[in-house]
Amino acid sequence: MKKQWNGNAFKIGMLGGGQLGRMFIQEALNYDVHVHCLDPDSDAPCKHLATSFQHGSLQDYDTVLQFGLDKDVVTVEIEHVNVQALHELEGRGIKVFPQPAVLAIVQDKGLQKEFYQKNGLPTADFRLISGKEELLAKNLPFPYVLKWRKGGYDGKGVQIIKSTTDLENLIDTPFLIEQLVPFTKELAVIVARNETGESVVYPTVECEFSPEINLVEFLFAPAEVSQEVEKEAREIALKVIQSLNMVGILAVEFFLTKENQLLINEIAPRPHNSGHHTIECCYTSQFEQHLRSIVNSPLGSTKLITPGVMINLLGEPGFEGIAKYENLENVIAKEGVSVHLYGKQTTKPFRKMGHVTIYGPDLEVLKSTGRSVAKELKIKA
Repeated sequence: MKKQWNGNAFKIGMLGGGQLGRMFIQEALNYDVHVHCLDPDSDAPCKHLATSFQHGSLQDYDTVLQFGLDKDVVTVEIEHVNVQALHELEGRGIKVFPQPAVLAIVQDKGLQKEFYQKNGLPTADFRLISGKEELLAKNLPFPYVLKWRKGGYDGKGVQIIKSTTDLENLIDTPFLIEQLVPFTKELAVIVARNETGESVVYPTVECEFSPEINLVEFLFAPAEVSQEVEKEAREIALKVIQSLNMVGILAVEFFLTKENQLLINEIAPRPHNSGHHTIECCYTSQFEQHLRSIVNSPLGSTKLITPGVMINLLGEPGFEGIAKYENLENVIAKEGVSVHLYGKQTTKPFRKMGHVTIYGPDLEVLKSTGRSVAKELKIKA
């Protein structure tokens, strides 16, 4: 008989206590689900929402192992965790979703690319380089994209190499080198799967990145693409999660080329920035869907209730200290505008402090409002 997954007798362990965990807990509370968090930041966003909060390293084997031993399910809101400890927990009969084998692939961008290649999934041409010395010796033709194989996050560890000057200050680490793909749009699809193999896919969204910091600046839902591209993106996302045999929620990021070809850029086996709009815009948010998937319950409808635009709220450059939100009251006075602040008390340049979702019937109107809100709502100190 399946164990009841709500109430204080059932414990979910969340590795990571950031904003993704915070939004997961906000949904879990609706089901009286008890979430316990581990995070290296003693004042992480989840601290005051979690049933219990432990300050500790996500990379330390013993810390992760001990944290997980009394949990019914262990999950993540960040992929940079100790996989060996999760393998041990799995071996002791504790459910770990996404599975440690999936996290091991995702932690290494080289293994990710080899996984795509092995499973016939479309991605840009690539090569793996052992370090800076080999890269310089190869004398590869410019331009190309250089990524750290491990440790990159939120734009860190990704660089377009246009000349030898760009190679001068590289750290010495294993690299993934990718062909620079001329693309027309960056798209993303969220897909979820439970233990019984039931899968659902969210409508494709379009992401507009800030070239300055390589972070999503705007998200548009639904993406303005052909029915053929939408269908193919959904099919590829399903194939990815099924090939991984993964349980949980997965974001699949794509490039759409000028020839309307979809190429997988990266995947993230957790709630993702490209799914924040689902809180207001879909019948089931990505955070509730992640909960449903890891406790092996029926998955919810992914249909859009309304089009939406999502804006990341980042700390303004030149400001560091206690966060102050300029024009917040002006923004929330607008119809169809929802602000989500992540509970981070201090701001610094480009730190993710929150997001705004603007929703309504006309996507073009929402885009205009979104750009206006982005100019108006500023986070300073």
